Amino acid sequence: MNFVNKKVLVCGMARSGQAAASLLNEKGAIVTVQDISQNIKWGYDPQDKGMTLYLGKNPDDIVNDFDLIIVSPGLSIYLPFIKKAMSLGIPVWGEAELAFRLCPCPIIGITGTNGKTTVTTLVGEIMKLHNPKTVVAGNIGIPLTSLVQGLTPDSLVVAEISSFQLETIVDFRPNFSAVLNMTEDHLDRHNDMETYIKIKSNIFINQRHPDIAVLNYDNNITREMKPNCHVVWFSEKTVLPWGVYQQNGSIYAKLDSKKNEEHIIDVAELTMMTENALAATALTLCAGVSPVNVANGLRAFKPVLHRLEHVVSVDGVDYINDSKATNVDAAVKAINSIKKPIILIGGGYDKNTDFAPWVDSFGNKVVQLILIGQTATQIMETCDKKNYTTYRQAADLYEAVEIAAKIAIAGQVVLLSPACASMDMFKDFEDRGDKFREYVKRVTR
Repeated sequence: MNFVNKKVLVCGMARSGQAAASLLNEKGAIVTVQDISQNIKWGYDPQDKGMTLYLGKNPDDIVNDFDLIIVSPGLSIYLPFIKKAMSLGIPVWGEAELAFRLCPCPIIGITGTNGKTTVTTLVGEIMKLHNPKTVVAGNIGIPLTSLVQGLTPDSLVVAEISSFQLETIVDFRPNFSAVLNMTEDHLDRHNDMETYIKIKSNIFINQRHPDIAVLNYDNNITREMKPNCHVVWFSEKTVLPWGVYQQNGSIYAKLDSKKNEEHIIDVAELTMMTENALAATALTLCAGVSPVNVANGLRAFKPVLHRLEHVVSVDGVDYINDSKATNVDAAVKAINSIKKPIILIGGGYDKNTDFAPWVDSFGNKVVQLILIGQTATQIMETCDKKNYTTYRQAADLYEAVEIAAKIAIAGQVVLLSPACASMDMFKDFEDRGDKFREYVKRVTR
């Protein structure tokens, strides 16, 4: 698409907004950058690039002056200025849509409620064994628009795509997509599950044959999805006639009707959840990686920070940072993946979540629950209804770690897996995880 002399408003000056503005500027667009804050940490001088600044206020009064509006994933599409732009017929894109329009190479797009970052990183590492020109970007922390200029037709993009990015999809069409799972999350933004599911389904809305969508057969919601392209299933619980699955402690694949099932790897060799390994196996095999290289990539993978990250073991107690568990389903999976008794630290920002399934998962495994944040009272009320009484409240994360360290005994695990977002007390989940790591080392020193 030709952006020369197009008047473009870029809203939200975090990493993705700055990257999008810079890319558009290089493509000859007349760029105005907007943010409700005036205190922006710039990665470059926007005025030196010839951009116009509109900071400290909403752009309600200026939207009709532009040919195109690019919005940050952090901005709700229900904001008045976005609704106004849409009513005027002005295109409103997200950073992912812009990057797609300028991307010269195939894209693997990965979404879902949980596991996106792990699977995206894992797929990227495996794909690099097959194509060294593979890049990993998207919601994982590296804006795709910051990399587009360096891509060539023989490159490959592996992109994590969030529901916030999928709200503004128009023509975005990955060659390979994946919806890893779907459970309740972000209902404070998307209002209800029906809307959330519809938005997640946007990842394959433009796909057609020969594109491929990889879906989770074990998840009731993804199993009912109907992409208009070839579907490859993965399953941890069912031996599939076609797809990638676990059987007798190993991962197998059957993607060729002329071949027998192929053994990929034994589950005991994995350092990640089996579900994530199955999804990554399906995506990379479909993208042309050999079974040998898939297995090698799975074996070599190192767990991602803040996702069941082992921090330290002190006096026989393991401290594990799962700060990325920002919803109930992710926190349940963390509990299920740990075999030892757990002292659990949870709670945080309220996203209109039902915590009953989380409390139901405690069983006899969670020997003590320590709660922080906005949702502490709601979770305690849920515990009372479920007759789970071994809980207490801490003033903050540091006190929670102090309490956990005092009561933990050898053979137990202190697990930060909050089942909530972090914005009530921290900058983001990474900040929360970093603080947990710091406090654990301070308290156990």
